[in-house]
Amino acid sequence: MNRNFVISLFSGLLFIVLFIFVSSFMLALLMKYTSINESNYSWVTLTLSFIALFLGGIFAGVKNKENGWMIGLLTGFTFSIGIFLIQFLGFDKGFTYEQIIVHIGFILLSLLGGILGVNMFTTKNL
Repeated sequence: MNRNFVISLFSGLLFIVLFIFVSSFMLALLMKYTSINESNYSWVTLTLSFIALFLGGIFAGVKNKENGWMIGLLTGFTFSIGIFLIQFLGFDKGFTYEQIIVHIGFILLSLLGGILGVNMFTTKNL
């Protein structure tokens, strides 16, 4: 792994974390100032998480400019491992089967985003 690959990986992860932070803040404001309760937001938060991983994969792929599948896969995998470590070490709970399926979706969307980021937003001289 070269330096550009690692920088691209952490840039994608930083984008994901910032996107989730801003989305969570906006949803918290909506819950505070409207009559909508938390149970109505489960699908919204899941959708925003999928969007965050997809866009994070695109961001990492654009920054890396090659091996989009690898940078996208590692971005999603690193994010999922980080969430697992927080959940396991902080709350002493492993992943449920439902969470495993969601995190497989995260990894696949990040992988797709990395592929699209390299192929759509970079120019290659032939």
